Amino acid sequence: MTLNGFLVVGALIFSIGAMGVLIRRNAIVMLMSIELMLQGANVTLAAFSAYLDDQAGFVLVIFSLTVAAAEVAVGLAILVALSRVYPVVNVDQLDSLRG
Repeated sequence: MTLNGFLVVGALIFSIGAMGVLIRRNAIVMLMSIELMLQGANVTLAAFSAYLDDQAGFVLVIFSLTVAAAEVAVGLAILVALSRVYPVVNVDQLDSLRG
């Protein structure tokens, strides 16, 4: 596959994630969509790194995967804590948290 193919796949994955964040109001789906956006960026970064024959991009991909895993763990912990207090996962209905 050429560089253009990888860039198209990365852009598609990122776009699907962006549409999921903008359209869906479920907090779990929004977390998964954010992960899709990160993976789309990772595919693009890895493609450019392979094309330029530079290993620094792959190091950034590994770092991004680590940060994404921590983000998911924290996000799911917050959702579990919220689900104990509020039985909804719809983001629009959680407006009472604004203080």
